[in-house]
Amino acid sequence: MSDTITTPETTVSQDRNTQPFSLKRLRNAFKQPSFILGLMLFILLVLLVLMPLLRLVTTTLTGEGLEAWNDVLNSRLSENLFWRPLANTLAIGATVAIGTLMIGGLLAWLVMMTDMPGRGLIGALAAIPFALPSFAIALAWETIFRNDRVGGQIGVLQDLGLSIPDWLAWGFIPVVLTLVAHYYSLAFVLISASLASVNTELLEAAEMTGAKRRRVLTDITLPVVAPAIVSSALLAFAEGVSNFAAPALLGLPVRFHTMSTRLYGSISTGQVERGYVLAILLILVAAVLLWSSTRFVSGRRSFATITGKGGRRKRQHLGNLRWPLFAVALSVCVATTILPTLALLGSSFARSTGSFSSGFTSHFWIGASDPSFAQGQPGVLRNEQVIEASTNTMMLGLTVSLAAIVLGLAIGYVVIRGRKGPITSSVGLLSYLPFLIPGVAFGAVYIAQYGRPFGPLPALYGTFALLIIAGAAYNLPFASQSGRAAMSQVAGELEEAAVMSGAGFMQRLTSIFIPLTSRGLIAGAVLVFVNMVRDLALVVLLVTPTMPLLSVITFRYASEGFAQFANAITVIIAAISIAATLLARRLQGAVQPWNEK
Repeated sequence: MSDTITTPETTVSQDRNTQPFSLKRLRNAFKQPSFILGLMLFILLVLLVLMPLLRLVTTTLTGEGLEAWNDVLNSRLSENLFWRPLANTLAIGATVAIGTLMIGGLLAWLVMMTDMPGRGLIGALAAIPFALPSFAIALAWETIFRNDRVGGQIGVLQDLGLSIPDWLAWGFIPVVLTLVAHYYSLAFVLISASLASVNTELLEAAEMTGAKRRRVLTDITLPVVAPAIVSSALLAFAEGVSNFAAPALLGLPVRFHTMSTRLYGSISTGQVERGYVLAILLILVAAVLLWSSTRFVSGRRSFATITGKGGRRKRQHLGNLRWPLFAVALSVCVATTILPTLALLGSSFARSTGSFSSGFTSHFWIGASDPSFAQGQPGVLRNEQVIEASTNTMMLGLTVSLAAIVLGLAIGYVVIRGRKGPITSSVGLLSYLPFLIPGVAFGAVYIAQYGRPFGPLPALYGTFALLIIAGAAYNLPFASQSGRAAMSQVAGELEEAAVMSGAGFMQRLTSIFIPLTSRGLIAGAVLVFVNMVRDLALVVLLVTPTMPLLSVITFRYASEGFAQFANAITVIIAAISIAATLLARRLQGAVQPWNEK
């Protein structure tokens, strides 16, 4: 080898060659479609996600905002404004997490690991509650268990002569039970998928060495599915902490407040700065929870159950407990899926609220306006405001879904096909950031940013445009995940071959990526549609009387005592949500592990 002598002249020469090389790389980067698209997405995500968050924070750091921090955290009002709602919120989140794990985990174990009869039926029913609006089960609970403490109206059980205590009709207990009934299906789906990968030959080998079933469960099965269990618990905790509908319907009438209801109350009564402070604190609580989940799961790398070796599934025999456990599982599923739907549907025909003995009428569905009945309110199918809200809801769902397809495809292309770098990483991070923000807080964020003029944009509060922008931004995690999953299935050599044949970026996009990824993207868009149709937390602060939506009208009807109208609209929303969810599952072609033999 020859020696290399470095001199000042050669160093200068190298420095001169470095600068043109950097400029050349930059020029080449701008020739790459993924870089240009990534840069455009980065700017868009900054406007949709980052700037609203910054505006929310900066609004609370000057003038009345600083006073709001003192009012919330360190004043005579602090206990009612923050500390007591925070304690209620954390207690609800912890109890919901425990309840969802107990019910969802038990059903997942029975369906996936045992020879219990009717596993397919239980698996199908257990996946339904999460597709329902969260306020559907809360309204069903109110229909059955409501007592005369608030407004004199009663539920079905008290109408039959039973005495319903306040703790069962209102407050912490009904809020927790309705949320567990709604979110246990989330734990069921996640834990079922994890149990589906467990090779039962491992369990048999442990039993052959003399280990008892309890030891096998605690030392093998539970550690294997630990990430799914922890993820389910923390997601259920986060959902319980951020839920607005159940505490609003079952807690507000008796002044049982959570962080989300306090936030809503502050902003809706004009105490905007206090609401923004509560929004920031609620975001911090949710962020800490999800960060903890990610840190735990990412730190446990030793739970691999899918290997190159084949495995067979042998279910555990329950013996004489097969049918009793099936009865228990079926009772849980019926109580959380069929009974709430029947209660809502039946009560929507009841002449008097919560009283099936008073007779039935179709007025609340198709009746004309009658001043002597229901304060002159026409049936929901003849109510112009409900019809307008239905049109707005469907248009909002379809528009946001279309935006989800476009954004999901673009984000998927940049993250999967683009070169790794700060732009790509920033796009990936910003697309997941809305997942950390509860719905009510996200609505507050958008009021802070776009409720007043911003650059060339006028104030958007009360417009349909603000609902579309907020909906698209809030559903970015769903859209980006669908886009990444769909784009990762397209082999890179297809695009390389198209480039070699002279196809431009738009031609590659329309001829290769869109046709090949359309099924997954449409399935993701359907899920976004379902979220927008059933969501209340995001839109409750953004909707005005001139721009009604079905979920908000349902909440207002329920708050004003028109239970039959609220239940009728909820049945309509539930039917749309379930039908769209089933369509999404069919488009995805997802394997349901509980259908395996």
